[in-house]
Amino acid sequence: MNSIRNNDSYKKEDLEIIQYGLETIYIFVTKFIIISSLAILLGVFKEYIIFLLIYNIIRTPSFGLHATKSWICSVASSIIFILVPIIAKTIIMNNIIKVLIGCYCVIRMYQNAPADTEKRPIVNPKRRLMFKYISTLIAIIMVTTSLIIKDTFLANSFLLALVAQTFMISPYVYKLFGLKYNNYLTYLNQNSSI
Repeated sequence: MNSIRNNDSYKKEDLEIIQYGLETIYIFVTKFIIISSLAILLGVFKEYIIFLLIYNIIRTPSFGLHATKSWICSVASSIIFILVPIIAKTIIMNNIIKVLIGCYCVIRMYQNAPADTEKRPIVNPKRRLMFKYISTLIAIIMVTTSLIIKDTFLANSFLLALVAQTFMISPYVYKLFGLKYNNYLTYLNQNSSI
């Protein structure tokens, strides 16, 4: 950042964006290395990568909670991406349980997605609606896939990824961590009063 700051062609806002981007990349890379190393040590690296990919399918359009501190994010990510795949490897759920859990998650996904953050409110109503419909459709596909697929780990991973993300977009979880929910409303209210 010091060498970028020495370049006079950047405005203050540009520098803030660049710094935010670099910090995000740094945090992502270091966290990925730490959690991947932990997964390798525990012998669940393949399951971790598969679950990570499945989870990001639903996380991308539904957004959700971001930890306020890097260490909290690392602990939460370790729990989600290490512990949940271990659980997915070991538990057996019958289709009735999957349907009940799946229906709950689809309903909550429709109610709560997309869940934005203070730093990145999703203010455009059309985009919010699009993300809501895409998230709900993906949730339905994930539940259906968990019912159809024969591999126990994969079937459980689709369902448990959905459960984890339903948790991450819940207004109650935002409240538990002292974070504002429906941040787009604050943004809209501030701009309408100007």
